[in-house]
Amino acid sequence: MAAPAAVAPLDRVYGVTNIKTHVPLLLDLDDGNYDAWRELFMTHCQSFDVAGHLNGTLLPNNDDDEAWTKRDGVVKLWIYGTLSKDLFRSTFKTGGTAREIWIRLETFFRDNKEARAVQLDHKLRTQEIGDLTIHAYC
Repeated sequence: MAAPAAVAPLDRVYGVTNIKTHVPLLLDLDDGNYDAWRELFMTHCQSFDVAGHLNGTLLPNNDDDEAWTKRDGVVKLWIYGTLSKDLFRSTFKTGGTAREIWIRLETFFRDNKEARAVQLDHKLRTQEIGDLTIHAYC
């Protein structure tokens, strides 16, 4: 009996049919979970040898590198599959690479830190406990 053929490392990306089993966090504007999501997502991509699509070190061999384009498409689908609907709507732009989406998300979360802090401070100062539990209130 012949041994099964080994799957090339870069072809393993096509075996992930549900990204949410690998990256269980949904990146959301209101959850403040960007850093945790980023770490999980990058670790997932590293384990599937496609982190270069995010950090720019895995580039196409030429202008018509079909295999690279397909893998980049899978990484884009992984990103989109882990975004909340509202975040998807506010960051979606047609075309582009996984790296461009990655940078757009990073810019969105990193550049808005000061405005977000002011917004959260206001929310905290005006929050009423009402019928919330102390855990929900905190």
